[in-house]
Amino acid sequence: MSDKRQLLGMTLAELKDVASEVGLPAYAAKQMADWIYKKKITRISDMTNIAVAKRSLLEDSFEIGTYPPSEYQKSKDGTIKYLYAAGPGHFVESVYIPTDDRATLCVSSQVGCKMNCLFCMTGKQGFTANLTANQILNQIQSLPENDSLTNIVFMGMGEPLDNADELFKVLEILTASYGYAWSPKRITVSTIGVMKGLRRFLEESECHLAVSLHSPYPEERLSLMPVEKPFPAREVIDLIKQYDFSHQRRVSFEYIVFKDLNDSLKHAEALSCLLRGIPCRVNLIRFHAIPNVPLETSDIAKMEMFRDFLNTKGIVCTIRASRGEDIFAACGMLSTAKNITFV
Repeated sequence: MSDKRQLLGMTLAELKDVASEVGLPAYAAKQMADWIYKKKITRISDMTNIAVAKRSLLEDSFEIGTYPPSEYQKSKDGTIKYLYAAGPGHFVESVYIPTDDRATLCVSSQVGCKMNCLFCMTGKQGFTANLTANQILNQIQSLPENDSLTNIVFMGMGEPLDNADELFKVLEILTASYGYAWSPKRITVSTIGVMKGLRRFLEESECHLAVSLHSPYPEERLSLMPVEKPFPAREVIDLIKQYDFSHQRRVSFEYIVFKDLNDSLKHAEALSCLLRGIPCRVNLIRFHAIPNVPLETSDIAKMEMFRDFLNTKGIVCTIRASRGEDIFAACGMLSTAKNITFV
């Protein structure tokens, strides 16, 4: 592994510090950002509007820091799962999901996850490390289909708001004029509701928000998601109600539907009461079976009744299409424990 510092993942302010370190004027930071994030170079030597001697100084201590995926798997539905190295012995997965009118990348923020949700393979893997801004952005910049991307969702491995500092650097770079200059409307951050990070996100970001809910009842949610204890859903929702979601920014609630557990109309009624007053949508997600978990997938008829009930209550509700299940790329199925063992 190289001991050089990576330029990919640095904000404009950090690049100014780099420029100062090697004796370049402050405006060179914008030049470096342009080469890294717009032209997407892979070598410092390609920065042709920076003096050769200064490029040499940069190369002594820095590198761009892009690296291709280690391997990939392609689903019969066109979904592609990529494996990326994330430090010695560590790996993460990201998922490219093309459809007729968009191409979405599901990005990871941690190696493993601390949250240990019952239905999630990443949680069963346990937590190993936070990803750096470089390791998060590399999943985007080194994606073979990068030029086709229309949307990014932070719904891969890990809890994004448990790695808030690195996440916010990435969001800045994605949306800033010096970076990728993406509209925040093209980016969604998913969370179980880590309160400190969520409050910061609501204050600082205009990106879309997705909250993992999965039950309107506290005890039942706790049986599925241990984080209900430190971060009760009602407190998360009360915080969200303090912010404006009527214009650019959208909030959605993710609801995995389990057979005979949370799929009744009683649950739908309780959910509509819990979300009353929030302009939002609910995404119903089919449960994808994982080893040694005694949960089952609800049938489509029940999911449709659940959806239709919420729609009659004025809550936009859809059933999310399942993608990549055959390669373990669907919701809740990402895990690199096997790769850590065999790669």
